[in-house]
Amino acid sequence: MCVLQRVVMPVTGVESWTVLGDDGAVVAPAERYLAYLSALERSPNTVRAYAVSLRLWFEFLGQAGVGWAEAGPEDVARFVAWLRAPAENVIVLETGSGRRWAATVNRHLAAVFGFYDHHARAGVGVAEGLVAWRRVSRGSYKPFLHHVTRGKPVPTRPARLAVTRRAPRTLDAGQVAAILAACEHLRDRFLLALLAETGMFSMGQIGHAGLPGGFGRSVAGWRRVAVQQVLCTCGAGC
Repeated sequence: MCVLQRVVMPVTGVESWTVLGDDGAVVAPAERYLAYLSALERSPNTVRAYAVSLRLWFEFLGQAGVGWAEAGPEDVARFVAWLRAPAENVIVLETGSGRRWAATVNRHLAAVFGFYDHHARAGVGVAEGLVAWRRVSRGSYKPFLHHVTRGKPVPTRPARLAVTRRAPRTLDAGQVAAILAACEHLRDRFLLALLAETGMFSMGQIGHAGLPGGFGRSVAGWRRVAVQQVLCTCGAGC
């Protein structure tokens, strides 16, 4: 089983990470890519995240008996299934699931494809199916550097799982009332009531004027909003 190992660069003292194999030796292909990321001054947390993904990839390849330079798209599909399956030390409840989220799997795939793309650009012969290219779309949208990449192939990920967007959690009326009641300053109570009742972004309050009936920016755009008289909780109507 592959393991992560924290390392410190000898000259700069910057923290980095590497992957060790079953024999305790450094996994050279992974180390070259992680050293490349460290040389570009990527955050140690970023390097560690990539190291975790490569550790899982090489662990999977070791169990499957496939060399890293011989891996192909079918091995990536098996890797996705391996990631989604519950781990051996996980007990899955009847109402639960031991699988990783699709977004987590996509993050591991991004690290794997970046690893192969790096080695392909370095001149190392790897499976062509793991370094896919496509031509830039000719739709109506034109990016800022469209004249540079027009008609030229660009790298893309050969595989990716569909991620279901989850709606953000919101506060119910009781929770909002409890927060308003806990405010010690009228200003704080006003701003929180404005957020709760209008759906504004916090920065949208800056452009709001003339309450009640002023204009404020919400998710749907600019509209006239009015705040109820809930700022006072003492019952005196002040």
